[in-house]
Amino acid sequence: MNSPTERPNLVSDAVDMPQAVRLAAIDLGSNSFHLLVAQYQDDRLQVVARLGEKVQLAAGLDATNCLDDASMERAMACLARFAPLLDGVGAECLRVVGTSALRTARNRRVFIARAEALLGCRVEVIPGHEEARLIYLGAAHALAENGRRLVVDIGGGSTEFIVGERLKPLMLESLDIGCVTHTRRHFADGQLSAARMEQAEADVLARLAPLKASYSELGWDEALGSSGTIKAAASVLAADGGTPGEITRTGLAELRRRLVQCGHLDRVALEGLKPDRARIFPAGVAILGAIFEAFGLTTMRYADGALREGVLHDMLARGLSARR
Repeated sequence: MNSPTERPNLVSDAVDMPQAVRLAAIDLGSNSFHLLVAQYQDDRLQVVARLGEKVQLAAGLDATNCLDDASMERAMACLARFAPLLDGVGAECLRVVGTSALRTARNRRVFIARAEALLGCRVEVIPGHEEARLIYLGAAHALAENGRRLVVDIGGGSTEFIVGERLKPLMLESLDIGCVTHTRRHFADGQLSAARMEQAEADVLARLAPLKASYSELGWDEALGSSGTIKAAASVLAADGGTPGEITRTGLAELRRRLVQCGHLDRVALEGLKPDRARIFPAGVAILGAIFEAFGLTTMRYADGALREGVLHDMLARGLSARR
């Protein structure tokens, strides 16, 4: 288990924040790349630009865990589209972070060199517990409520679990289970069945077993979920008459049944689900269902804040701290 105090100093020089400054974060995720640009002024962050693209970097990892040429080119084409939106952002106010797929990729140095040349700034590959810390920071800033919360983020190559209060994480973990990698592991031929879903869920439950006791002992008042899989699940359930932004255990079971009825990943089409997420959605639902079972959840609420928002708030906090 990683302690939230054991985090590396990933920014050597804190950003000295003037009265008004433009900040940007790029999240090089295993499924999607995201850019977030915001203006900090009068003690507020105001979003200036937000852009995300499905790159599916993890799908480009070959049998030797090297990124193939096609995934590398998709990534560079995406970053080339991000670059014009970085005008007015100083190098010290831009942070680019890579996650699970780049942690795994044996040829990540090639990727990093190309990305740094294109963007003109440093690209960091952050460890899982730092990813979890930043995710929690992003989710916590998006919520005004107090109380202890469990935050879950299902990504393309990893899933993060954080228990915290206000802006402070108390326990965090990152597991190498994601909707892209789980699709490759359990649904590689595209076939969908109850047995396949059960196998995918059992895989996750086995990985969660060592976490259950310590997380349950710490406890939480509310479960929150961030990022694409959980947002998509909440959207599909809302389109079917559920409460917007909420996932219930009953609703999740019904969603699982509807996915099994599709019979194949190519036939997954549900109201509220974007077509570019359809093929990786069943694996994401299997991961989410196992999380509900392992932690005894009945309800989870979607939080509109994750890694990229956390990166901005972290840069801002370090800059303000340096000025004191």
